[in-house]
Amino acid sequence: MTTLQSEPAGAMLRHWRERRGLSQLALANRAGVSARHVSFVETGRSRPSRDMLLKISEELEIPLREQNSILMAAGLAPAYPEHHLGEVPMSAVSDAITRILRSHQPFPALVVDRHWTMIDGNDAVATLVVGCSPELLEPPVNVLRLSLHPNGLAPRIANLGQWRAHLLVRLRHQIGATADPVLLRLYDELSGYPCGDSDTMDLDEQAESHSLVVPLRIRTDDGELSFLSTTTLFGTPLDVTVSELAIEAFYPADDATTAALHR
Repeated sequence: MTTLQSEPAGAMLRHWRERRGLSQLALANRAGVSARHVSFVETGRSRPSRDMLLKISEELEIPLREQNSILMAAGLAPAYPEHHLGEVPMSAVSDAITRILRSHQPFPALVVDRHWTMIDGNDAVATLVVGCSPELLEPPVNVLRLSLHPNGLAPRIANLGQWRAHLLVRLRHQIGATADPVLLRLYDELSGYPCGDSDTMDLDEQAESHSLVVPLRIRTDDGELSFLSTTTLFGTPLDVTVSELAIEAFYPADDATTAALHR
């Protein structure tokens, strides 16, 4: 997030409101308060309660991590805890992730954090990363960099232009929602990777050029494998770490891929 914690809470809320494209009146209607009150909160003329800050943050769909920053900027305690997956309070989440990854075998599945760093993955992920440079596989592994880097998976992706556009458009939407500077730098890096003639095509056009569902087609010694991917998020998370986790699961897009993975 580009906003510093030292910035007043009201100014932080104003940045998020503007990022969401809402007027003070529109936000006030959503939050059930007057536009005058929203204005006073943003300018610091009114000191909002903890509940009001959380209500406005919820209406603006502000990430939990940034909601904590807003509360602290207002001199209040964070509303949401943040634990590492290895800590005792997260044991149920860790167990659930392990079960999901194992149950998805023999198809690849992995867990990433808000910056696309791989947290965990099942054994079938090795199918996707064969031939990638060892340096790219050294933790922490960024799965987007691994996918699009010239020394990563990119040379084996049969539809690289389409898959690259799909990932970059998705990353761009994530940046729009979170304003995360780490993701912005990652976007600049990834968009600079070579991609042949497809570089001249608009990203949105590439992403939608074949289908609303974009497959990942990988060349292997056993022929081309084709996957469809899905993203699973934890519903109504109350922990910052959990709110930033996503499970990326790959399913075979054809019978040949199914048979190859079962072998």
